[in-house]
Amino acid sequence: MGKIRTTPPGKTCHQTRNHRNVAGERKKRDHGLRGSRPAGYELHHGMERGDGFQDPFQDSAGGGEKRRVDVMGKREKESMQENRIQHIFLVGAKSLGAYGGYETFINKLTEYHQNNERIQYHVACKANGDGCMNPHKTENAQIINSQEFKYHNARCFRIKIPEKLGPAQAIYYDVAALKECCKIIRRDHIQNPIVYIMACRIGPFAEHFYREIHKLGGKIYLNPDGHEWKRAKWPAFVRKYWKVSESMMVKWSDLVICDSKTIEKYIHICYDGKGIKGRDPRTIFIAYGAETRKSKLSDADPVFKDWCSEKGVKPFEYYLVVGRFVPENNYEIMIREFMHSHSKKNFAIVTNVNKKFLDELEQKLHFKNDKRIKFVGTVYNQELLMKIRENAYGYFHGHEVGGTNPSLLEALGSTKLNLLLDVGFNREVAEGNALYWTKENGNLSGLIENADEMTFEKIEEFGRKAKERIAQNYSWQDIVDQYEEIFLTQKERIK
Repeated sequence: MGKIRTTPPGKTCHQTRNHRNVAGERKKRDHGLRGSRPAGYELHHGMERGDGFQDPFQDSAGGGEKRRVDVMGKREKESMQENRIQHIFLVGAKSLGAYGGYETFINKLTEYHQNNERIQYHVACKANGDGCMNPHKTENAQIINSQEFKYHNARCFRIKIPEKLGPAQAIYYDVAALKECCKIIRRDHIQNPIVYIMACRIGPFAEHFYREIHKLGGKIYLNPDGHEWKRAKWPAFVRKYWKVSESMMVKWSDLVICDSKTIEKYIHICYDGKGIKGRDPRTIFIAYGAETRKSKLSDADPVFKDWCSEKGVKPFEYYLVVGRFVPENNYEIMIREFMHSHSKKNFAIVTNVNKKFLDELEQKLHFKNDKRIKFVGTVYNQELLMKIRENAYGYFHGHEVGGTNPSLLEALGSTKLNLLLDVGFNREVAEGNALYWTKENGNLSGLIENADEMTFEKIEEFGRKAKERIAQNYSWQDIVDQYEEIFLTQKERIK
């Protein structure tokens, strides 16, 4: 159940709610969160619980006085709130697609809520460059004008990016998107909007947009992502920028939504007492989602069979990894250890290859001499990718700087045997339903050889328990229900 705290570990206040239907019907309460939710659904803030119930979002700067509701007009106000459309602006993803973690999240959030009459999403999308979404080539997209379209009933507005900016494109994109959010809010006279920013890229501009959006009657929510400042691809001065930017964005946010308990703990350790007027950041844990259904493709489907034939792999005779081809995902260790193993299986690597990094690995490992190592490119057909995961003998996961990683959740929902780097993020998600390896020489290669000898029954057991773990704690329905709860019931309490 949820718990509220000031600084770790703090004091707790448990809250429950009744289930409600997907149309958004709900029973209002004076306090707390409502509805059942997975274990670990937590809300933290800068308040303590006294003798009576303390509103978790009461402003401590207001002298402890709760927001008053006129008794005579209480029912009328509640009725008005029930019928009011809540506008949510989503900033930070490139599109509503399957390109990456945030993109998949927004795609699922808008898909599951497309018939929710109480929520209207507005989504920033790239108009050009890497990862952009072309509404003219997107099935079921409805063109509004040259700059706007509707998808999953979300109003999407396109932001053009100067591609010559290079890595700074992401900062430009978020700033431009937030400017457009403010413009739309003013133009359409939107009341009490929520602007949900994903990732901590624009720290130097955070205070400006915080004040601007508050003037418009809105609130800013933040998803801090993982430890971007730890990524090896960035030079030292860029990593320093990401860390400073993170601190500024956490400070100038009304609520920080963490998709990992480890990230949430980190936020409080680093930034308690460093918010506006020395407040602690208000945080809540809501995980990322995944599916446990099987692919729509059959074993004999030509799409899957042709892929296997083209890549030189056979069902259940290959290990698999899916993810960005960057150093902090530990491709070097996974490839090196697989080469050192005596496994007769193949190692299929689904990624968008970075040529510079690939050349560096080849110079170090000479993996091209090992025919088992297969870089098979990207797979954007989601049903095919799901089928590839289902038919893998085992899945490698080497991520170590992010929060709840989408590719890990998807693997646990599809692949029976998962071999994960032993870090807090990964153990938090998989618990005892996977095998774990370290960076120590020979550790992963030994684990691979043990996995090769594992009985069919043991592998089946791992697969069954992993799917149960995903279904119970990371289903998309539960995740979007939790977001609905936060968007519709908690905003008024965040002061």
